[in-house]
Amino acid sequence: MTTLITCNQLIEAQLMRAALAGSGVTAHIPDELTIEASGHVYSPALGGVRLQVEDEDVELAREILAALPPA
Repeated sequence: MTTLITCNQLIEAQLMRAALAGSGVTAHIPDELTIEASGHVYSPALGGVRLQVEDEDVELAREILAALPPA
């Protein structure tokens, strides 16, 4: 697994994961349940919210995210 991006907010990572899933790329947020259960208090302590993809999907995932409209 490769960390594709680190987000400040869980919702950011979840939206990017959904965009990747819509294009057939599986992404994971390894600390998602911890961050949800803690009320997002531990996100900075964990180094942010990591969005990870399989190593072979990194380039495709970057292309997909680059094509998203700005938030």
